[in-house]
Amino acid sequence: MRKLVGCVAMFLWLLSPLVTSAQSSQQFRTLVVNDRSGKVAILEMGGKSYVDLNQLAQIAHGSISYDGNRIALSMPCTSTNPPEKPVETESSTTQSLSHEFMQAGIEEISLMREWASSLASVLQNGYPVTDSWISDFKAKAQAGLAAASAAASTDADRQAFQQLRSEFDAVREWSNKLVEARKSMDAAKYALSPDALRNDPLSQKIINCAHSLGQMLASGMFQDNPSCH
Repeated sequence: MRKLVGCVAMFLWLLSPLVTSAQSSQQFRTLVVNDRSGKVAILEMGGKSYVDLNQLAQIAHGSISYDGNRIALSMPCTSTNPPEKPVETESSTTQSLSHEFMQAGIEEISLMREWASSLASVLQNGYPVTDSWISDFKAKAQAGLAAASAAASTDADRQAFQQLRSEFDAVREWSNKLVEARKSMDAAKYALSPDALRNDPLSQKIINCAHSLGQMLASGMFQDNPSCH
C-alpha cells in the first residue's frame, strides 16, 4: 500500500500545471519511471521540475485521456519485491518418497506380480509345481525387496517399505498355501473355476494392496492403506 501511495503522490506532483516564466529554463534529461527510461523535456521553474504528461505516459507505458476539465492518467506501478516462492508445508515434505525408492518399489511390485501370476497360471492349467521353480521367483522378489530396503532414505520411504514388505509376506504365504494344495491334490478347484483364485480372501488382499502400492509409488507421496497391513 505504501508503494502505491508513493506512486500516486509522484504522479500528482507531475500533474502540476506547466507554466512559463521569464525565470524558467528548459532542458532535455533522461527520465526513469518503473525501470523504463526515455528522453524528455524538463522545465525548471521556481526550484521545481515539470514534464509533459504525454511524454510521461509514453515512457511508463501508461495512457492518458481527457474529459472536459478532467485529465486521467493511468500508469502501472510495479513492485520491486521478488515474487514469493510457494511454501512447502512440513506435511507435504515429510510424505514425499525419494526417486530411488520409487524405482526400487516399482521393480519389486513387478517381481511379485510375475511370481503370483505365473503360479496362478500353472495351477489353473493343471500343471505340476516344483519347489525349485517356485524358489526362483521367490529369490528374485526377495532380492528386489532388499534393494527397496537399501533405497529407503526418508521417513516416508521407510513407512512405504513396511507396506511393500507386508505385500511380499502375503504373496509368500499365498504361494506356500497353493503349493501345499497342489501337493495334496486339493488344487483342482482352481482349475475348475477361473474365479476361485481371485475370490480367495488372501488373493483379494494381495490385489488390493498391489493396487494401493502402485498408486502411491506413481504419485510419489506416502499413503497408508489398511489392505497392506
